[in-house]
Amino acid sequence: MTKKKRSDHVKSSRSANRSPVASQHDPTSPSRTSNSLEPAHRSEHAGGRWTFLTNHSHVLILLSRNPTMVLREVAALVGITERAVQRIIVDLEQAGYIEREKVGRQNQYRILADRPLRHPIESHRKIGDIIALIESSD
Repeated sequence: MTKKKRSDHVKSSRSANRSPVASQHDPTSPSRTSNSLEPAHRSEHAGGRWTFLTNHSHVLILLSRNPTMVLREVAALVGITERAVQRIIVDLEQAGYIEREKVGRQNQYRILADRPLRHPIESHRKIGDIIALIESSD
């Protein structure tokens, strides 16, 4: 009787758990072609590993669209955890890109669109430029 290496067992159990449907890539699926605000899933992004804009910019864009959006909804749309959104909000507040105001039990966010982007390559542009670019229908 031959012994199986532990790594062989791990490989076989991993491949057994994979669904052939989950690994297929359909570039024509509605989630790719739609502009609606649907929850993001990393596997649905083209390539699935990175995007040109950061999660910080995704959060800013969503809050510019809806300043009273709850963080749970932001997290679902960006495709990150609610805790990650909370950390991003703190980063953006501390850097002076957003202001938070408590209205009743809900937070309302104000984007300070005249603030410059952070990296020297892009610092000649403002936050409002990025938001305008993404929101334009051209």
